[in-house]
Amino acid sequence: MPLTVGDKFPEDVQFEWAPITDPDPTSCGRPQTYEASKEFAGKKVVLISVPGAFTPGCQAYHLPPYISKIDDLKAKGVDFVAVIASNDAWVMSAWGKVNGVKGETPILFLSDTKTFFSKNYGWAAGMGERNGRWAMVIEKDGTIAYAEHEESPSQVTVSGAEAVLAKL
Repeated sequence: MPLTVGDKFPEDVQFEWAPITDPDPTSCGRPQTYEASKEFAGKKVVLISVPGAFTPGCQAYHLPPYISKIDDLKAKGVDFVAVIASNDAWVMSAWGKVNGVKGETPILFLSDTKTFFSKNYGWAAGMGERNGRWAMVIEKDGTIAYAEHEESPSQVTVSGAEAVLAKL
């Protein structure tokens, strides 16, 4: 059941990630567990879900505006953006690197293969095991302040950076 505005971010949510420590996309770090419930606590987080790293809509229309508008998001009180997909941690890390994201950039690339957050608390894409395309804003107290999903995984409207910025 998808989370809705007013719900609390669940406990025990985990993702897998390979932190970006080297800008070379062919250099791989070790995947590790990212304890989202703990790491998100006390922070304002924009959580976006995409059907897949490097896929046409995600690469061309969804991710780039979040990267280019990260300062605008921070100015609205966002601590960081977390991007999730069903890809493994190495692919997610490489996707960030290819798009110029560095370790100090407040955008995390997380693999949704631990607790299947999108399947359990978000929306599926309707294309096998792929995540749906959606966005949530999680307030510092864990309350969901924004939760919208795209009717079609090929769209980037309510889950895009502009739509999220307009709601902050």
